[in-house]
Amino acid sequence: MSLRTRLIDLLYRAATGTRRFRTLATPLGALVFFTLITLMILLFLRMDRWWHLPALPGRPWNLIVSLPLLVAGVILAVWSILQFARARGTPVPLNPPPKVVKTGPYAYVRNPMLTGGFLQIFGFGILVRSVSLTFLFTPLFILLNVLELKAIEEPELAKRLGEEYIEYRKQTPMFFPRWKRRRPG
Repeated sequence: MSLRTRLIDLLYRAATGTRRFRTLATPLGALVFFTLITLMILLFLRMDRWWHLPALPGRPWNLIVSLPLLVAGVILAVWSILQFARARGTPVPLNPPPKVVKTGPYAYVRNPMLTGGFLQIFGFGILVRSVSLTFLFTPLFILLNVLELKAIEEPELAKRLGEEYIEYRKQTPMFFPRWKRRRPG
């Protein structure tokens, strides 16, 4: 059995395990995720100094660009979390909603919480004027999330939620909504 298959099975067993386990594992999963993100942000901020990278433009330009990104990212993430809470789940893959969530921002993208997170990290990089955080960490974070979602989370969701999720995945983009052109008449 491959490592990928083992990880999918582990996530499936956790997501379908006892309520007690999922309730206990949720804060631990969130803590691990946010700790890793924080450590990576600190590392990339340090890299600006190690590599003697120039700072991005300062006030007022960094505020003009970063604040809308930060606000939009927070709103999108909170809105997404509320949709999961209404469906009796959490954003932590160890304690997900028991059904496919297609309301709110999930009607437009499959991973709006992550899209909000991407906006927040990108905005924060601009706010603190960090070249490495903005142009290295943010794209790397997006890439790693795409790889993890495609390799582990999405196969687990298809296994656990079945045809409804597979159909939703086909119809709904991963991170960024499709803007459909209106047809005349």
